[in-house]
Amino acid sequence: MTLPKVILHMGLSVDGRDDWSAAPGSPYYELVGRFQADIDLSGSKTMASAFLPDNPQEAFADVYDFWMNMPTRPKLAIVDSKGQIDRYHLIKKQPWWQDVITLCSAATPKSHLAYLEEQGVEYILAGEDQVDLAAALQVLNERYGVKVVRVDSGGILNGVLLRAGLVDEVNVVIGPELVGGSSPRSLFVAPDLTSAEGVIPLQLTHVEEFKGGFVWLRYTIDKSLEHSNQT
Repeated sequence: MTLPKVILHMGLSVDGRDDWSAAPGSPYYELVGRFQADIDLSGSKTMASAFLPDNPQEAFADVYDFWMNMPTRPKLAIVDSKGQIDRYHLIKKQPWWQDVITLCSAATPKSHLAYLEEQGVEYILAGEDQVDLAAALQVLNERYGVKVVRVDSGGILNGVLLRAGLVDEVNVVIGPELVGGSSPRSLFVAPDLTSAEGVIPLQLTHVEEFKGGFVWLRYTIDKSLEHSNQT
């Protein structure tokens, strides 16, 4: 099985929250281009709440022109087994992506697949009750030549990818702030472990400080140690 490199990229507060942590001046989006991703991967919950203006050129002004004039832009892939996203007429207008692909499963309603076809949206069927992410990533590699995937989503999709051993690199931009809260709004949302087995070891490869007190931490996942922790 040939899979693309999968990179998690998150903006977090010092206490690890991904909500209310987009402080002004964050280099989060500035760093996006460094990954040279072929695909931005997002979950349906993230896309359902995304800001998708009907007139993005007016909403984003100079940023819109900058992105539209880029020589290459990533595609967007949305994990949506339940067929919840019906905003493709808006998604296709946004400057961040050159095209969109939906990752579905055998359980995705046939009516939604028909809607995707009406919208001219390509989709991949992988898995039975939910999307088989490993199989979907393999199709992205084989059918679309995808080599690098940047995950731009919340902790639930991150958690599924991490527990499945599909992530190669974890990037976090730490903002100088504390958010607090009791809901699981963190980089990695998954059932609690009952032992040290399942802890994912990381190797720090890069640290960079930005103006305003932001810190970028870049890690690779040591899959040899990850495997030894789970055996």
